[in-house]
Amino acid sequence: MIEVIKQSLEGSKSGEEKLNRTREFLQVLILKILFDRGYFENIAFTGGTALRILYKVRRYSEDLDFSLVKKEKYDFGKISDSLLFELRKNGFKVEEKRRAVQTVNSVLLKFNGLYAKLGLSGQADEKFLVKLQVDSNPPKGGNTVVMPFTDRFVLAVKTFDLPSLFATKLHACFYRKYTKGRDFYDLVWYLGRRITPNIKLLNNAVFQTEKKDLNLTELNYKEFLSERVKKVDFSSVRKDVAVFLEDKNELKLLEKELILKMLES
Repeated sequence: MIEVIKQSLEGSKSGEEKLNRTREFLQVLILKILFDRGYFENIAFTGGTALRILYKVRRYSEDLDFSLVKKEKYDFGKISDSLLFELRKNGFKVEEKRRAVQTVNSVLLKFNGLYAKLGLSGQADEKFLVKLQVDSNPPKGGNTVVMPFTDRFVLAVKTFDLPSLFATKLHACFYRKYTKGRDFYDLVWYLGRRITPNIKLLNNAVFQTEKKDLNLTELNYKEFLSERVKKVDFSSVRKDVAVFLEDKNELKLLEKELILKMLES
């Protein structure tokens, strides 16, 4: 498998790109394991990494995020055990750290020796990290679809449809405890595609975390977004997202006035 990863890194223009491509290869391999083991019966792939892998958004991502959509026979411990077994079977030296914070189940996978084997910049004993996390109590209202995927591996992934993914992204943009530049890059992508968010899911997500009933509708949600966008520090947004972009020129899209104009249109 190491040789396959090396082949996937051919043509990389920088050490930064090699790191991002390596992480993405591992992310797709993990999705393949989840598919082979039948775990998409219970969980749906969400978040920015889903956009990147399934819709080819031009920015790399870090964590693999999922929402629990079927509680029957869901066992996060079994999922984690399966990932470790299959990754080790494929020749990786992997350690893991599991954690449950409120309703979020997560496992941090630590790949030993990858930096040295792939000739990546970093210290020889540095571990390559990939986190997988499942929201075991997601807000109600998300709609799921099954999408085939044939890049590197052949599999099918259960995920939210684009309006539902957009709703969860808006919740992340404006109610995350810190500013994450990748959220706002994704926001621009959704606005460019003229996608209307799943309003029911967005209202439920905000009520779940903030205990506020915003009563958003398709008629007033853009006004709400505009007021929120006006309060964002986009210099911090650009600084945070820069290392994940395939094309740094796209940082120019992350300007407050431009996004407000997109909302007005």
